[in-house]
Amino acid sequence: MSTPHLDHTAHRHSHGPACGHEAVPHGDHIDYAHDGHLHREHKDHWDECEPAQHVAHQSHEHQHGEGCGHHPVRHGDHVDYLHNGHRHAAHEGHWDDH
Repeated sequence: MSTPHLDHTAHRHSHGPACGHEAVPHGDHIDYAHDGHLHREHKDHWDECEPAQHVAHQSHEHQHGEGCGHHPVRHGDHVDYLHNGHRHAAHEGHWDDH
């Protein structure tokens, strides 16, 4: 899955282990949940880290929700769940793989 390169302009905050924003493991890097979206460090700036397309997680039978055992992350107008190094989001009767 590719993500567009979208600079988060005028982002002067430096994310890190003690910055106060939730760290979200994402493949080979860490995203940070900030104001309902995710930031990824890129060279000398921060990118918006969002999926470029809709990708359904096939054959995902587990139902995420309170007490499911997976960490919830606020993302815009919904909650994603961290599951095996990626985020799952409910979408029209299935789970999207972010």
